[in-house]
Amino acid sequence: MTPQPVRIAPSVLSADLLKLSDQVAQLEAGGADWLHVDVMDGRFVPNLTFGTAMIDALRRVTDLPLDVHLMVMEPEHYIEPFAEAGASVFTFHPEATGHLQRHLVSVRERGMRAGLALNPGTPLGAVEEVVDDLDLLLIMSVNPGFARQSYIGASTAKIRRARALLDDRGSTAYLEVDGGIALNTIDAAYGAGADTFVAGSAIFSAADPASMIGQLRERCKQGVSV
Repeated sequence: MTPQPVRIAPSVLSADLLKLSDQVAQLEAGGADWLHVDVMDGRFVPNLTFGTAMIDALRRVTDLPLDVHLMVMEPEHYIEPFAEAGASVFTFHPEATGHLQRHLVSVRERGMRAGLALNPGTPLGAVEEVVDDLDLLLIMSVNPGFARQSYIGASTAKIRRARALLDDRGSTAYLEVDGGIALNTIDAAYGAGADTFVAGSAIFSAADPASMIGQLRERCKQGVSV
């Protein structure tokens, strides 16, 4: 397998919102590639989090790409507002809506990258018919809704199958993993073919969050076999 690039996307779900501007600056100094923003509506998942106000606030303090993951029902209603707020990537779940292809095209038409997210129990077949419309495929390695969960070991095989699907179709979509990513799990996800990693508590709970970004990246580059 050709070595994949490594993108680290710290999740602001684990940030201290009272120090958000300072923490974003720290993440930038540490070499973060993207910032990941989890949007939850209390319906698709049992939690409520951020809306467009968070995107707007982040956009005022950083030029980093804002990687928005919508865990909401009927995400198509939020495409235009999040584009206007400054989102860079707009990822949603196939179970949350119909007409996937139409909505992916709509996301792209508004200048964002279009992504789909697969829960641990959602098969890869849910995206097979729209691979050509994807800029990002997100494999959830935990059941979504809350931070500080442990990486589900079976996710590694699913990541490997997702990489094969994208490669077989000649897709250049990013392959992202979210859930329990830390120094002891990122190597398995990277070895299976992922190239983009969402990390929340591993970064924000570290004594030096900026340094942790580099450590996670280096852990991938060590090429530990899985």
